[in-house]
Amino acid sequence: MDNLPAYRKIDLETWPRREHFHYYRNVIKCGYSLTARLDVTAALKRARREHLRFYGCFLYAAAKTVNSMDAMRMMVPPEGGVGVWETSNLNFTVFHPEDETFTDLWMEYSPAFEDFYREFSRVVEAYGDCRGIKGRPGQPANFFCISCLPWLDFTGCTTHSVGEPALFPIIDFGRFTEQDGRYTLPATVTISHAAADGYHTSLFFKKLQENLDAFES
Repeated sequence: MDNLPAYRKIDLETWPRREHFHYYRNVIKCGYSLTARLDVTAALKRARREHLRFYGCFLYAAAKTVNSMDAMRMMVPPEGGVGVWETSNLNFTVFHPEDETFTDLWMEYSPAFEDFYREFSRVVEAYGDCRGIKGRPGQPANFFCISCLPWLDFTGCTTHSVGEPALFPIIDFGRFTEQDGRYTLPATVTISHAAADGYHTSLFFKKLQENLDAFES
């Protein structure tokens, strides 16, 4: 575990969720998915006005939200216990219409939108045409997953995994649709119950909506 990214160890003696984490990590090993509808009007208008990819704008809003919440950056340190990554980077997907496959890419998170979007564009340009599951080598341990289903305006989405549910969030969002001049889309968060309860995921959606609305300023 050399060169492990920075993390903060949680004091289990004082952590209010210590019993919840233990229960859902060791007794009932379950995760859950929650889907909410988000207003992306401001982000879409900004993307169109500045000739940006909406995908990159949504990725930024999601990454900013993840990095504002301990519950979305949980991890287990090599020495045991519970920790929180200092920063969580993105593992996002790109679609290849030629053969109808996708590839995972990763990028480092930057809190400033201009820096984030510049790195997003660089990574897509450099690795976007790679084939196979992993298009960019060297993915760090501190990441979350996010992908888009631009073909479908869904009402629910569940990601199943074998073994331990992921402590990091898996985020899926769908096609945006327009009604009365407002654009909305569905988004789903799948996460281990050990990392986050329904309260935390509801708060995630609230913060994500605020970050999407901030594109208007």
